[in-house]
Amino acid sequence: MALKRQQNVIEAFSMASMTDVIFLLLVFFMVTSTFVFPTALEVNLPEGVEQTPLKPSTRVYIDENQDIYVATEDHEPILMEKDMVEPYLLEIAAVDSMGTIALYADTIVPYGQVVRVLNIGKRNKLNMVLATKALN
Repeated sequence: MALKRQQNVIEAFSMASMTDVIFLLLVFFMVTSTFVFPTALEVNLPEGVEQTPLKPSTRVYIDENQDIYVATEDHEPILMEKDMVEPYLLEIAAVDSMGTIALYADTIVPYGQVVRVLNIGKRNKLNMVLATKALN
């Protein structure tokens, strides 16, 4: 007496589960990978293509008259004397845990004035971001 199988065996291999695993691995590595940001300043200022993901709560403004204003998230810009900018930024950085400061400089401000403000941040280990406008 010969025994017969009730079901036919399919000899093809299904790749559906394999593509699911590959997709999940791809998503996992994309989410957990670190993004590398260039540390050099862009030369094409004051217009820029990239926008920073940071949203600094402290802003430093240098207008066309080279007057320096400092604003925090809660307050309007305050006109500062040039020798009072550094102590004021240190006071804000002591309270602000992020410590990121955005610098908004007018296009006619001499480059040396912008560098002086950036040097204040460098000397005091403050994270400073040079703000640019988007290209049209």
